[in-house]
Amino acid sequence: MDLIFELVRTFVSTAGSVLPVILFMLFFYLVSLKQKLVHPVRVTFGFVIVVVGLSLLLLGLDKALFPVGRLMVSQLTAEVGIPEAQSPQHWSSYYLVYAFAFCITLGACLAEPALRAISLKVNEMSGGAIRAGGLRIVAALGVALGVTLGCIRIIAGIPLHWCIITVFALILLQTLFAPRAIIPLAYDTGGVSTTAVTVPVVTALGLALGEQLPGRNALADGFGLIALACLLPAVTVLAYAQLSWLVEKRLARNAIGKEE
Repeated sequence: MDLIFELVRTFVSTAGSVLPVILFMLFFYLVSLKQKLVHPVRVTFGFVIVVVGLSLLLLGLDKALFPVGRLMVSQLTAEVGIPEAQSPQHWSSYYLVYAFAFCITLGACLAEPALRAISLKVNEMSGGAIRAGGLRIVAALGVALGVTLGCIRIIAGIPLHWCIITVFALILLQTLFAPRAIIPLAYDTGGVSTTAVTVPVVTALGLALGEQLPGRNALADGFGLIALACLLPAVTVLAYAQLSWLVEKRLARNAIGKEE
């Protein structure tokens, strides 16, 4: 019964947050564009589904995903078995946490509907030159590497801005040598790779690390994973494009050599 009341409260709160957006859209459509809703019942039902879905997502995060994340990180850090000679915050001892973060993020990112849709669209627009499956895997690897780097940052106590500056410098260096056509796609990949599925998982993991590790603060250290998760896909997609370009260039050179 308490869960039902909590769901109702979450629904009311979510509806209050979404209602201004809905009213603005309706005002713009009906008044500014002077259009008439063709299927008002269907549109209303769609808005209700959106609010219900957001409410279930928020309640699931609070009641399931965040507690499970804390429990998993707590158990993984307990399984590390850090020797007494080492500091309890020594980053190299938490390899199980890194493996868990990489695997769960990789799986969550591969399940992202937005990434799947963009990959299929890019495959269609490129005439099959960019494979949808390859793009999804490369982008998911980038997100997983970014979250793993973020976990190392939290555990080792590395300032977040140094990690971001380093990754940005690498992206800028890659941009100078990457094929021009792939650069905008690479920059956008991080955004479409971290949406409805990945962000809750990554947030729960970061907050759990910030709460469970000694000497760390959930607010100061638990956030920042999503920033790195958004940046690293650009690195992996640019690297993938550069590698593909080099392979194609080498194959073309070999073909010319055989003709001669």
